[in-house]
Parts: sequence; structure tokens; C-alpha cells
Amino acid sequence: MKPHIIVVGAGINGAVLAYHLAQGGAQVTLIEAQTPASAASGRSFGWINASFYLDETHFHLRHAGIAAWQALGRELGDLGLHWPGCLWWEEEGAAFDRKEAELLALGYPCRRVSRGEFAVLEPAVACPPEQSLLFTSEGAVDLVVATERLLSAAAAHGAVLWTGVAVTGFRCVGGRITGVDTPAGPVAADQVVLATGTATSGLAAGVGVTLPMLDRPGVLVRTLPCPPLLHHILASPGQELRQTPQGHILAPASAAHQTDTAEVISETPDRLAGQALARLGALLPATNLRADRVLQAWRPVPADGLPAVGPTTMAGLYIVTLHSGATLAALVGRLAATEILTGVADSALAPFRPARFA
Repeated sequence: MKPHIIVVGAGINGAVLAYHLAQGGAQVTLIEAQTPASAASGRSFGWINASFYLDETHFHLRHAGIAAWQALGRELGDLGLHWPGCLWWEEEGAAFDRKEAELLALGYPCRRVSRGEFAVLEPAVACPPEQSLLFTSEGAVDLVVATERLLSAAAAHGAVLWTGVAVTGFRCVGGRITGVDTPAGPVAADQVVLATGTATSGLAAGVGVTLPMLDRPGVLVRTLPCPPLLHHILASPGQELRQTPQGHILAPASAAHQTDTAEVISETPDRLAGQALARLGALLPATNLRADRVLQAWRPVPADGLPAVGPTTMAGLYIVTLHSGATLAALVGRLAATEILTGVADSALAPFRPARFA
């Protein structure tokens, strides 16, 4: 008999998990309180990279995440992926040199770009930096497109998606999770996976599982479509930005958003959008950019900034909480699904177990 696995949360992490679990032969029910990709996945900058990392183990996971997205794109077709590479100059001087040396030592594809070459690569950018690093393997993903495509692929393997259904707690028998509670009643399962982002901490606490999370709000500004301006993802000291294939320019409202430690948003969306547009105007002065959306979400960041993936101290409950899902979801979803289906632990996930917070 096929194991029945409930995946709670239909963002990008839940969608990748549901696809691989169903493809692997499980009976999968995916339960989403709202609609797919309606939280952080639908408000993501979507940068796929390993140039940001917290330690060497984290780097290797993220680096493998890039290859996993490329493989998943070949397997499923349109996932909203594109691979323009990134031009990075968020730091200068000794910090710049240190970043370059660290990444080259780790085997990451990067090279130094002069001011003159930058001007050729990105002619719309005013005042090209004296030097930048080109990360040729980096890309971007539209996580709404990717989520929907993965849900369709999961459904083709028999997975069923419930939307508008909240999971309020768990069924437990003999110290093991045996299903979930919903407002309409209990649903039995052999295994429950939480891919619920910032809601994971509260749900897990209900059965004594500890997952401390940081408060990390994020705001993303999207412009009206404009003609092609940018050929790479750009990471400048004051602003990260990229242009989508549809012509929108995306810009986080904070500089270096991956390391942003702000715990509250203290200004209204219109002011944040205005500030971001002013920074964009300084970088791209020959443009007249106007915002059409300001997207706010709480980013799911465990307390030490690293992913939390794996079985918990409560038997039958597995957690997948990632920062960032844009880089890691394709890899971690596949590895986690294999662990769940086979019961064999994957060494690549060993440093990131939720049990470290117990």
C-alpha cells in the first residue's frame, strides 16, 4: 500500500516536495490554507545564487542548489527560470578582494570585471564600478510560475491539492504523528511534512517541537514593464535589482536584502517604493521607472539563518524551512522526499537538522 503523506503548505517548498513524493510512489495530499505561492514564495526576488552563504557547508548546499534548478528545468520544462549571471560590487577594497578569494578557493565560477567591460555589459548603468565580480552560473526564478508548474506535475503523479483549508494541529497516537486536524475534521496520514514557512514554528510548538525563527520582513518593488535594460542581476552597494523576461524590474526595498536584519517595517509601502525608485533612478538615469506593485512578506529564517530540514523529535513529523527557497527548494525538496520515502538520511542535509534547536 502506498504511504499517505500530507504536505502542509503549497509554496515552492511544498510544491517540490509534493512532486518528488508523488513521483516516488506516495499518496500525497497537499494542504494549503490560502492559495499556492500566496506568502513568501509569491513575493520573492527569486535570485538563485551561492555567492551569499554563512559557512562552507551552507555554500556547498547552495552551490548544489543551482545545479538542481538546472536539472529540474530540463526535466519539467518551463519553470520561470532564466540564467543571466550576476554582476556584484556590494563591497569594496579588502572586503571585495576577500570575497573573490573565498569564492575562487571554493571553486565557484567568478571573474573580475573592469569598469570598461562593465560599461559594455550593462550600458544602461550610470557610473560603472571600478571593479565588480561576474558570477556566471547565477540565475533567477519566478517562484509563482515554478510552484504552479510543479503542482501540475505532482497532480499528474496522483497528488491532490486542497486550498483554503487550514491545518490547526496534529493527531498523535503513542507519541507519533498520525495525521492533522482541520476545521472540517481530522485527516489521517503516515507522515506529515511542514513546508509552512513562518507558520512552522507555531504549528510545531503544538507538539513540543522547537524551531525558533527570526523576524525578517521583506518588501519587494516591481516596476511597470519597460524595454530591455539589464542583462544581468545586479548587486550594488545600495540596491539589488534584476529585470524579468517580461520587462519588470524587481528591487528589494533594502540594500543587500539577503543579509538584512531589520525586524520591523517602519514606513508605508508608498515611501519604501519611492526610496527604491530613487535608488534605481540613480543607477539607471535614462529611465522613467514607475512601480506597479509593492509586495510585502515575512521571510522564513530559522534563528541561526540556516535551513531547517529533516525529521523532528516528534516521530512522523518532518520539517522543511528554508532561507532561501529561491536557491534551495529544487535541491532540498528532492533530497527530503528521498529521505522520507526511503528512511535513509542524506549526509548533505545533516548539518541542517531541526534537532539542533531542541
